[in-house]
Amino acid sequence: MNRQWQLARRPEAEALADHFRYVTLDVPEISGADDILIRNRFLSLDPYMRWRMNDTKSYAKPVGIGDVMVGATVSEVIHSNDPLFAAGDIVVAGGGWQDYAIVKSDGLRKIDPAGASLTAYLGVLGSPGFTAYAGLMKIGEPKTGETVVVGAATGPVGSLVIQLAKMAGCRAVAVAGGPDKCRLAVDRFGADAAVDHRDPDLAGMLAGACPNGIDVYFENIGGRVLDAVIPLLNPFARVPVCGLISQYNGIEDRSDAISLAQLMQDTLVKRLLVRGFIVTDYQAYRDEFLALATPQVASGAIVAMEDIVDGLENAPTAFLGLLNGKNKGKLIIRID
Repeated sequence: MNRQWQLARRPEAEALADHFRYVTLDVPEISGADDILIRNRFLSLDPYMRWRMNDTKSYAKPVGIGDVMVGATVSEVIHSNDPLFAAGDIVVAGGGWQDYAIVKSDGLRKIDPAGASLTAYLGVLGSPGFTAYAGLMKIGEPKTGETVVVGAATGPVGSLVIQLAKMAGCRAVAVAGGPDKCRLAVDRFGADAAVDHRDPDLAGMLAGACPNGIDVYFENIGGRVLDAVIPLLNPFARVPVCGLISQYNGIEDRSDAISLAQLMQDTLVKRLLVRGFIVTDYQAYRDEFLALATPQVASGAIVAMEDIVDGLENAPTAFLGLLNGKNKGKLIIRID
């Protein structure tokens, strides 16, 4: 049977457990000439999924009511009508929150199980790692001696941004939620300083950690973190906008927020580069990223942290915890 989590209804604000529906269906059968049946073994849980639950125009269509929740998976090919793939191949796919899926070959990427752990291809060697590389190196373009600040710094994207910034000769300042994650950013991932975004004096703490201002801000959070960053941005600073997790449950209503007019004035006067991006925009650089990262992950020069939860049935609970900052590292469901 094919266990599956579907979107039951759309959240009006915070996502809750009853926005998901658990069903059991027959295993789908392939019929098309190039159909491939995969069995999902590991499922990646990521903040963007909350955005896809809304019926709003974005870079990808929303999940439909009654449709399976989307998500990247490491999967095994069970049966293939495409000669490029054979039963037993291990692939990265978009299999979603379910046991089995029918996919096309253009949505698959073969991986070598001997090259790294299977879960690494959902984290440090997968889309999160590539997102960090594309945003920082292709938009941020860090230079020796500059200050790089990264939000959500102990997540799978932010933790690699820290390490890439250090490799580029920069001062890396982490923004994370709580003392434990701040220590993790420094002790495990090598940040020069870490600031707790829950601190009432966030702006003062961040200014103290960035005495020479900020040259690159890797945006993952938005909200009051962005408010604290904007006054510290140096002329010609670069801001790759990867995510806005603080806003995914609805627009914050804060009277103390920096106005759009002020941000636009700073963008003009300081000649800032503020660039939103989706990782698929940079597919031409994926092989370049893997050539750099794979041997360094294998040697331990690049470190990663994974938060693995057992059981597909636990996916919604784990996902809601992710949105509230309860995970440490890349959140993955071991499906069975």
